[in-house]
Amino acid sequence: MTAPMDQAVRGKLIGRTEVEDLVIVPLFAFAAALILGAVVMAGTGVDLATIGKSYMALVVGSVGSINAVSETLTAACPLVLAGLGLALGFRAGLFNIGAEGQIIIGGLAAVAAGVVLGDMPAVIALPGAVLAGAIAGAFYAGIAGWLRAATGAHEVISTIMLNLISYRLLDFLLRTPFIQKEGRADPISKSVPDAAELPRLLAVFDPNLRLHAGIFLTLVMVVVAYWLLFRSKLGFEFRASGENAVAARFAGINAGLTIVLAMAVAGAMAGLAGANQVLGVLDRATPGFSAGIGFNAIAVALMGRSHPVGVLFAGLLFGALEAGGRQMQIDAGVSIDLIGIIQALIIVFIAAPLLVRALFPWGFRRGPSAEGKS
Repeated sequence: MTAPMDQAVRGKLIGRTEVEDLVIVPLFAFAAALILGAVVMAGTGVDLATIGKSYMALVVGSVGSINAVSETLTAACPLVLAGLGLALGFRAGLFNIGAEGQIIIGGLAAVAAGVVLGDMPAVIALPGAVLAGAIAGAFYAGIAGWLRAATGAHEVISTIMLNLISYRLLDFLLRTPFIQKEGRADPISKSVPDAAELPRLLAVFDPNLRLHAGIFLTLVMVVVAYWLLFRSKLGFEFRASGENAVAARFAGINAGLTIVLAMAVAGAMAGLAGANQVLGVLDRATPGFSAGIGFNAIAVALMGRSHPVGVLFAGLLFGALEAGGRQMQIDAGVSIDLIGIIQALIIVFIAAPLLVRALFPWGFRRGPSAEGKS
């Protein structure tokens, strides 16, 4: 009877630890970041009333109205999509920081495909443009995966280089006759035809509400990523390689192929984030249209603990910070840079869970002995 009881207690402890890691640590990290953000504001001469007003504006600007919710969800969609790709890579033991470049290539491919397919019905043009973004992102990330598998080149270095290449490639392609908007001398692409645009969902209430059908694509990809990681053979190979590459190799898993596939899937997600932006928000590609989403998605994946559901909620939080930050600047006169400080502090605390546990010891279980006695 002792062994089954020990297994039950052990299973209970593991379940509690997973909840703490996925939910409680990020929540306390966010709370600590807000507290330190207030300290930073106070240290720069901001009075307590303005600090309180700025945080109220943060809430109002993110969820206080239908326009605020629309902006929060619009900002969150690409963050979640790119974050899912990075999380898949992290699970496979790959530190892919090339989502920015993959977003650029995916978005550019989506625009090109949308222009080519613009005369066709929307049921063909829109899926074709979205699929083009995913394929382009997968191919671009697969380059780094192939370099890692074939030559041992570290993916951090190769993805940084690919990010830089994507910037210059975007500048070049935006000036080619096929992509550049007619009559323009500056680097800007042709507008995406209506048939290839992600339709706006709330335009019937207000044409200025930017929430579009990309929200459904994002939710579908969260489900797909969860199934892939935890319900498929390929996902098991990703996780096994990430936990112990040597053991996975001895178990018969093709390490090289796993690396290439993991990077390609991650790139496809980032490519979808790029397609989401150009087909749903911007209507075209311009220099800098990625707006640092690929780098912010690293924080989203870390805060979500590389779990698809965690990435979804982390993306919503960062989307709320982006939307609410603009309201803070308007209502309280607080610099938008404060949001960057809060995001950076969240990353610091997420990267140091032991620090979070030390700061908030009452929020965590005391230990196996205490749990077992209860």
